[in-house]
Amino acid sequence: MDRQPTLVGSLVRLRPLREEDRAALCTVAADPLIWQQHPAHDRWQPDVFAAFFDDALAKGGALAVEDAQTGALIGSSRFQNHDPADGGAVEIGWTFLARSHWRTGANREMKRLMLDHAFRHVARVFFTVGEGNARSRRALEGIGARWSGEAEDRAVGGRHLRYVIERPV
Repeated sequence: MDRQPTLVGSLVRLRPLREEDRAALCTVAADPLIWQQHPAHDRWQPDVFAAFFDDALAKGGALAVEDAQTGALIGSSRFQNHDPADGGAVEIGWTFLARSHWRTGANREMKRLMLDHAFRHVARVFFTVGEGNARSRRALEGIGARWSGEAEDRAVGGRHLRYVIERPV
């Protein structure tokens, strides 16, 4: 599975994240309200975001999200933890968008593009979200994800819930 494809919709364009995206993406992420419900609620701080960005580049699978009309960088997401066993699975996550693109359909389209790509290669897509992140949980449920019944306690952000979407038959 190519974890860094270029995916194009009418609202967003996803492409492989590059080092050259660091400054622009840091500017987008500098809005504390983006991270208000997120377990890593301090990710708006430059040094915390730098570690997040470094991790994205190091692990591969990271995508830059651009506004399809303007080309402006508006966020990022990732394909991670690809497991080809038993029909295959991959996790989509580490997603954030500029507030200017909330409630515009951008997140829904981004996830649809990523799911369509993933389901050409795997049977299941997972999402992990902090239990207290009601905004992200509602967004996942809005695209058809369901809580798998799995949860884990993490050092950062406490309890996290695992959501899943199965490939349509």
